[in-house]
Amino acid sequence: MINPIRSARQRIPAAVLGATGAVGQRFVQLLDNHPWFQVVALTGSDRAVGQKYVDACHWLLSTPMPEWAREITVSPTLPEALDAPLAFSALPSKAAQDAEPLYALSGAVVCSNASAFRTAPDVPLVLPEVNPEHTAMIAQQRQKRGWKGAIVTNANCTITGLTIVMKALMDSFGCRRAFAVSMQAVSGAGYPGVASMDILGNVVPYIGDEEEKMEWEPRKILGTVKDGAVELSSLAISAHANRVAVPDGHMVCLSIELERPGSLAEVGQVLRGYKPPEIVRDLPSTPAAVIQVMDEPDRPQPRLDIMAGRGMTTVVGRLRPDALLDYKMVILSHNTIRGAAGGSIYNAELLVAQGHIS
Repeated sequence: MINPIRSARQRIPAAVLGATGAVGQRFVQLLDNHPWFQVVALTGSDRAVGQKYVDACHWLLSTPMPEWAREITVSPTLPEALDAPLAFSALPSKAAQDAEPLYALSGAVVCSNASAFRTAPDVPLVLPEVNPEHTAMIAQQRQKRGWKGAIVTNANCTITGLTIVMKALMDSFGCRRAFAVSMQAVSGAGYPGVASMDILGNVVPYIGDEEEKMEWEPRKILGTVKDGAVELSSLAISAHANRVAVPDGHMVCLSIELERPGSLAEVGQVLRGYKPPEIVRDLPSTPAAVIQVMDEPDRPQPRLDIMAGRGMTTVVGRLRPDALLDYKMVILSHNTIRGAAGGSIYNAELLVAQGHIS
């Protein structure tokens, strides 16, 4: 494992694409004083280009805008305008579809939060705690597309914690079927997101394309790479997606059927004891506990628990037998940290450790 300890001079230059939006701001926040990466460029829409970031960006986060970011002039989202081997993409899907391949062609590695390329057969969909070996697809991607760089995506924010839990259970017991109901925070819709009159005092039982992502993406992540492509997991998933009036934190109620029997105590022990693959364990973003299991009958709760492990830990509670399948539980993860910007940064750290970025 390559585990570089980088001084400020040695940090890898990086650009944040779509830096003025809600996820772009989270990238800027999380990359402040990052030990391996240094932001050298921020891009934005035509409206923002040419302005100082402090003037172009309506800062939404509770911590102050980093001082170094305030005076950066927002650049257009064009590879020729930037000089960085690494790009973090917070672009909307359509913009990502157009721009990210240009960066990969020019030699940059794009760690993308966008959904544009998650389903592409040669693009890795990566959660470092789950499938770091899927980055082997980069070689096939470069050969097929003629890119010097690469695109690596992180998962949909709703299925991040869900898939981490499934991985732990699959390794020990195998998994046949799952039924998942999400309660998704309004920040998952970006800014300004859902109109207040639609969400306050309400639950919206539909989020476009979300249920399809919940049912398909875990199967790619939990699948096996063969000859540069992924053979999807056979796990069957049925999902319902709901938007709720919570600022941050996506919660999923999961019922799951195991392939091999395990007691309630054994399932709890497997979740508590889950360790990420060795190459991931010393990365800057790896939390002390990948999964935290809570015994209180009314936890986890977004207001109390989303910042576990600096927002990178998956929190599980209400683990109990299920009358239809085997076990049921509640899963909580931070949708804009672990499920978005933090996930892309985590992927970049993995790529450094594997030698794909230097």
